[in-house]
Amino acid sequence: MDANKELIEALNQIEKEKDISKDILLEALENSLLAACKNNFGRADNIKVNIDRETGKVNVYSMKEVVEEVTDSVLQISLAQAKMKEAKAELGDLVTVEVTPKNFGRIAAQKAKQVVVQKIREEERKVLFNQYVTKERDIVTGIVQRYTGNNISINLGKVDAILTENEQVRGEVFRPTDRIKLYVLEVKDTPKGPRISVSRTHPELVKRLFEAEVTEIQDGTVEIMSIAREAGSRTKMAVWSNNQDVDAVGACVGINGSRVNAIVNELRDEKIDIINWSDYPEQLIENALSPAKVVSVEVYEDEKAARVIVPDYQLSLAIGKEGQNARLAAKLTGYKIDIKSESQVMGY
Repeated sequence: MDANKELIEALNQIEKEKDISKDILLEALENSLLAACKNNFGRADNIKVNIDRETGKVNVYSMKEVVEEVTDSVLQISLAQAKMKEAKAELGDLVTVEVTPKNFGRIAAQKAKQVVVQKIREEERKVLFNQYVTKERDIVTGIVQRYTGNNISINLGKVDAILTENEQVRGEVFRPTDRIKLYVLEVKDTPKGPRISVSRTHPELVKRLFEAEVTEIQDGTVEIMSIAREAGSRTKMAVWSNNQDVDAVGACVGINGSRVNAIVNELRDEKIDIINWSDYPEQLIENALSPAKVVSVEVYEDEKAARVIVPDYQLSLAIGKEGQNARLAAKLTGYKIDIKSESQVMGY
């Protein structure tokens, strides 16, 4: 088999194995050979390189203008020579002349190898990027590889992702081969392949975990309306049911807590409060301060603020350790919340 035929066979094989179009590779090779022609002819404006898609034979053609007197042999051809190529040629016509250099087959073979290798890399990179860019703002499962400084390298299958220190939950320690769920923040195309940034701290990680675990969320019966998270410690999530026969909180908790526990385990024992969403701010704020009991809620809509009164014995629970419960309730509802106990309001 000659070298040209071998080239076509090789490209057919690559097309089958790598799913990279033979035409894309041949086009890239033609462009590369066109650049090689510049060295041979000094320029390549009127040059066309053609590789036969069946035989692999390489031909170089030049478009030349028919003139009376040739002043530039690269761009022009005399009428007499033109008529030998095309009998009907006239002055001013453009004729196609084959100008394949003698050693061009060898050059083509050398170039083919470089171009094919480079193009395969490019196409594989493109395929990988397209595969992972669809996972942006979604969750993926990765296998912990190693710590590089304070960052963690995570294998996602065909590519590694970087879990930076900022996106790690404080106190979470992983061992190589641990399987963990991650939220994909961004997928960037780089010359070395897709660069994938992932997070364990993002509130959307919790949201996506519930979407994957709860069939009622998948089918649209239950909606997650708002979520507030202090990663590694606690998450509050407000849910709503579009079907009065379906309890939104119950669906998310699952039988004997099975659904919520699966997510708590994935998040290494992060506490999760699931509350009912309400379109009435007073009710929503009361729900958001759960598990604390509330006496009354007064809402100041213009200031997006609320004053909440709780029984004395519930004050520390409503505020939470280091103010966490009140802080998450404020984040969840979008209201500034001022919590007072009954005795503080009564003045004793």
